Amino acid sequence: MTPPPFDPELAPVIEALRALRPSLSRLDEIPGRRELDAADNWTLEELAAAYPAYRVSEEHAGEVPLLVLRPAESAGVLYYVHGGGLIAGSHLGQDARNALAWSGEANLTVVSPGYRLAPEHPYPAALEDCHAGLLWTAEHCAGPIVLGGVSAGGGLAAALTLLVRDRRGPALAGQLLACPMLDDRNNTPSAVELDGRGLWDRTANTVGWTAYLGDRRGSGEVPAYAAPARAEDLSGLPPTFLDVGAVETFRDEVITYAHRIWQAGGDAELHVWPGGFHGFDSLAPEAKISQAARAARLTWLRRLLGQ
Repeated sequence: MTPPPFDPELAPVIEALRALRPSLSRLDEIPGRRELDAADNWTLEELAAAYPAYRVSEEHAGEVPLLVLRPAESAGVLYYVHGGGLIAGSHLGQDARNALAWSGEANLTVVSPGYRLAPEHPYPAALEDCHAGLLWTAEHCAGPIVLGGVSAGGGLAAALTLLVRDRRGPALAGQLLACPMLDDRNNTPSAVELDGRGLWDRTANTVGWTAYLGDRRGSGEVPAYAAPARAEDLSGLPPTFLDVGAVETFRDEVITYAHRIWQAGGDAELHVWPGGFHGFDSLAPEAKISQAARAARLTWLRRLLGQ
């Protein structure tokens, strides 16, 4: 199989990023990846200085830290779950700024949970932390709640949406899933054909899912709350926005998830960005395709919230 090409503006970016941050291949490489990601973390004071229109604080849902960014007037909440392959990342990392880029023009409060990471804390630790944070959000923040996330955070957001559907609350206005990590089986055509390309390939994906699920990965013992692509029933979900690059591991599992929501009678908007690699819009923000991706999310958010 011949994989599709990268977007011309993105091709030199992906080569430079791969040189700086090689793909994971073993569990013992996780500490090094965390150190790289931690270099992007900001303090609360730095966030407050960079975003003076927001009141910045860190709250807690039990032992789960929550980054909370409140605009002067809030039209609702984006409950945003950070990425990192289930093994890295932070609620104080680059994703916090991504969430503001998603929500700022829609005047949404952002709440982002600092969930526990695998392999030290395997499934269901991350999901339980995200659920605790969502319950806190429903109690302490006014307005409709949109549940969102990127990469592993998108997968956790999708799993959390299934969980609150089945537990009948709290109510969600929608879910926004950017290049979500949905399927531990890791055997779609895009996963196979793109192994060795991009920033998060099939090999790295195996590391992340193995850290989270252990020996259950790829078996019949994986529940939908761990890997949402395993869900037998996708009915009763809130309006859903999904996007993914055409040149990334998760392309086909995201497309399949959107189709299955439609087949269950649901409302889903799907964007497959030609030439896009995993996380392209935040890693190459000036590219035309990145600007288009951010604009599409904002348009969907505004329409969802009646703006």
